[in-house]
Amino acid sequence: MKVKLTPVPQLSAEDLTNREALLLQLLGEREECIQQLKDEIARLKGEKGKPKIKPSRLEAKEKGEKEGADAEKSPSQDSKAHKKRPGSEKRQKTAKLIIHATKVVQPSVEVPTGSEFKGYQDYTIQELIVRAHNIRYRLAIWKTPTGEYLRGQLPEQVRRLGHFGPTLRSYLLYQYHRGERSDYVLSSEALTYMSEQKLPQSLWRPLSLSINRVFKNKEEWLAYLKELGIEKDSHVKTATEGALLGAVIVSGVSPDLGLISDGAGQFRLLAHGLCWVHAERLVNKLIP
Repeated sequence: MKVKLTPVPQLSAEDLTNREALLLQLLGEREECIQQLKDEIARLKGEKGKPKIKPSRLEAKEKGEKEGADAEKSPSQDSKAHKKRPGSEKRQKTAKLIIHATKVVQPSVEVPTGSEFKGYQDYTIQELIVRAHNIRYRLAIWKTPTGEYLRGQLPEQVRRLGHFGPTLRSYLLYQYHRGERSDYVLSSEALTYMSEQKLPQSLWRPLSLSINRVFKNKEEWLAYLKELGIEKDSHVKTATEGALLGAVIVSGVSPDLGLISDGAGQFRLLAHGLCWVHAERLVNKLIP
């Protein structure tokens, strides 16, 4: 049988005598002790005790902000503010833009004498300027007293990409494909893969003559292989895998991308490494 206890009333400290305040304190301590015993009994029974819910700080913050706003606003302003949706206040999206050029536009008709100038109405245009930027590397050449020549060396990226920079190359590729996906590319990486997979030299050599050629779909690629006489399933498979790898690298995947596998031949691509399980097996073979 449950006994319903009368809750302790909330009284102001100014309205209590010292004895009454002491009694309320004792009651509060005993109430807390009883609750702890109830939670312990519930725990022993396998039940959940009373959850400890912390007071919400958000409500106190909102209350403080509301009180401050009420003190500043007039009754008419307050009623208007409640009608607005939060975050609906308009803001200038171009207010923080850096302006590179300003053009003043006068009316197309002649302004009559005696007219009063009233300022400007701004209209902002956002634009991107693509301009040519050519770099000349002058490789200094020195002749030493011993007759030896010393020559400056190009940066590694320039030696790798040639006479066209990375931005121009990517722009030309985009303009060429115009959003169309290139499924098969005979890049240098593609030809290297075919050679490593033991594609016969008699078949590899004609493919190498079309280096950097792009094939937009499977039909075009297979027709090209048939034209070269590459029709055996294993040879078509090896050549196709290489061309697909070339397309992946042309699309932006780094050829130095790390690839971890169990060491099977079809996974030996890019910067390959063994997974820890298979790498450990090799280590165990080395340890007697």
